[in-house]
Amino acid sequence: MKQLILFVRVILVFLMIIPLADAAKLALVIDDFGYREHNEEQLILMPYPITIAVLPHSPNAAHMATLAHQNDKDVIIHLPMAPMGKQPLEIDTLFPSMSELEIKRIIDESVEKVPYAIGVNNHMGSLMTSDLAGMRKVMSSLSPYSLFFLDSRTIARSQAIIAAQEYRVAYATRNVFLDDSQDEQSIAHQLDIAIRFAQKHGSAIAIGHPYNATVKVLKEKLIQLPDDIELVNVSSLVLAPEKITLGDLAEQYKREIEQKVFDYMLLKQTNKKPD
Repeated sequence: MKQLILFVRVILVFLMIIPLADAAKLALVIDDFGYREHNEEQLILMPYPITIAVLPHSPNAAHMATLAHQNDKDVIIHLPMAPMGKQPLEIDTLFPSMSELEIKRIIDESVEKVPYAIGVNNHMGSLMTSDLAGMRKVMSSLSPYSLFFLDSRTIARSQAIIAAQEYRVAYATRNVFLDDSQDEQSIAHQLDIAIRFAQKHGSAIAIGHPYNATVKVLKEKLIQLPDDIELVNVSSLVLAPEKITLGDLAEQYKREIEQKVFDYMLLKQTNKKPD
């Protein structure tokens, strides 16, 4: 009898695991950590693999990075980069005109300020990421750390992935922004778009911010995700250059084209492009 019960338990566990093998993967990245302690702690304590992107010069950078690590969250550096617009800038925002030595200093200090970081993504950066020479300097400084680069794609003509490939830096690309509009209904809609993107392509990366509305929507919706969606750490969706095949490149280019179409259609709906 005991053997029968054990056999049934094994079968049940097996049946629970099988659907996840075919599940589409969705990674959530929350930017701008280090300023909104209350909301950020709520996100860190959620029982989901949410990736935490920490601004290196924010007042709570080290504390939030450490707390996230203690709660098994991926931590990445939210590296300030120059936008095309005239928004207020963080300390040590990267500009294409900076020397390689200056960019290296900034990245070295950012790594020190954000403990447990395993990757980097850009904060704003439409000007910086669209400049190939500038992004080559960034990737040159990142490569010794074995940090991956997540392109937030604040501009369609970003050169970040090209530079990452040249310097053999592992990389990933954002697919959906969750909260360009800080409206709960809009955020919920964007999360649904991210889910559909993952279901169609096998995976998706969505980026949001620690806004009140975003925290509320994630609390309500993540508990009722479709059965064919698996929340994952963003690190599991990173492409390692040494493992890239011609088939991978073809698929990457295909997805980039689809992403540009997707961005264009979304821009037409919202009439807004983030920096």
